[in-house]
Amino acid sequence: MGVGLGAGLVLGLAAAGLADAGYPALVKAAQLLRPIGTLFLNLLQMVVIPLVATALFAGIAKLGNLRTVGRLVVRTLSFFWGTALAAILIGFVVGSVILPIGRIKPEEQAALRSAAVADSSFIQKAAEDIPTGARFIVELIPANPVRAAVEGNLLPVIVFVTFLAVAAAGLPEEKRTALTDLADVATAVFIRIVNWVLLLAPIGIFALVAPIVAQFGWGLFKAMLVFVLAVGVGLAIFIAAVYLPAAALLGRIPPARFLQAAFPSWLMGFSTTSSIATLPTMLEAAQGDLKLSPTIASFALPLGASINRGGSALFQAVAVLFVAQLYGIPYGFGEAFQAGAAVFLASLTVASVPAASVVSLLPAFATTGLPISGISILIGLDRIPDMLRTSTNVLGHLTGASVISAIEEAGPGKS
Repeated sequence: MGVGLGAGLVLGLAAAGLADAGYPALVKAAQLLRPIGTLFLNLLQMVVIPLVATALFAGIAKLGNLRTVGRLVVRTLSFFWGTALAAILIGFVVGSVILPIGRIKPEEQAALRSAAVADSSFIQKAAEDIPTGARFIVELIPANPVRAAVEGNLLPVIVFVTFLAVAAAGLPEEKRTALTDLADVATAVFIRIVNWVLLLAPIGIFALVAPIVAQFGWGLFKAMLVFVLAVGVGLAIFIAAVYLPAAALLGRIPPARFLQAAFPSWLMGFSTTSSIATLPTMLEAAQGDLKLSPTIASFALPLGASINRGGSALFQAVAVLFVAQLYGIPYGFGEAFQAGAAVFLASLTVASVPAASVVSLLPAFATTGLPISGISILIGLDRIPDMLRTSTNVLGHLTGASVISAIEEAGPGKS
């Protein structure tokens, strides 16, 4: 996968360089790779919903104790939401230190606007597709679970399967075992399919990365250098100060071993910008290299892929400061506090729509008076930050699973 990523970067940069010199043929050739990358993603996503459903059902139903289910939910959500708050704080601190280094000049602002690939109508439509407030709570309970699965809406599917599994957990052991054995067999089948798909990962990642880099080239990278640097530094600090210590101290997994086991999942998240597409790889790492409880991994990882957005929250905090600086709008403690609260709520509802982490900033912008046109700029230049924050989210999913697994092994009543 690393070779595929490197080859995609080399081809994309070479194509962009030749295009700048007046030879766009290689860019067109790189764009022809897009269907291959899409096919690879489709193969992964093909098994995500059934794999999550069977693994989650087996994990919860085997508990046989409704108190255990409730305890897992509380501990998992507490970890994910607590780390999201830490991410927002780190994002504001790092952004306020690094962003002033690259203040945007008027001509640079014009270049960023021209690079934006979305208009206000797209932003409004995508923002409407993100459930917030009461709508978010209502849509957690699917009126039609099959429809939610068909639409790829994972969180309502998780809620439905959780209800189903909790009901099964209360059955007599012989009946419960028949259901969990069937779910285990189905999970094993889906994991085998995933292993087949991963054989194509180097080619798929190459085909995903090359067209994107060829399209944007060095110009995009230079225009967003300081912003990307701030996001990257913030995420690195977040991983080093929050996730790795949590994995080592609470999850009892040495940082080197954790990073080695998580690297394939991190790289998959970096390349695909999708936590959902990375789920099969994370489940394999959790139960294989990390030796986590299959029950905990099957519960925490799908839930994390749906609601854990630590990397996205940090990105959004930096993005708010960046747009404020871009337009020369003063940003004091009061505005930062309001934006932080809005970012935290937005991070809970980041949906599977294009540039969702950017579009869901709309409430934060409205709360603090930032121009909506700043969202257009962020969307047009979002690919590199999207890769960074998604890969960080993936590390967060695995960290959460490691911590919850270790706490549960220490004893149900311990913390």
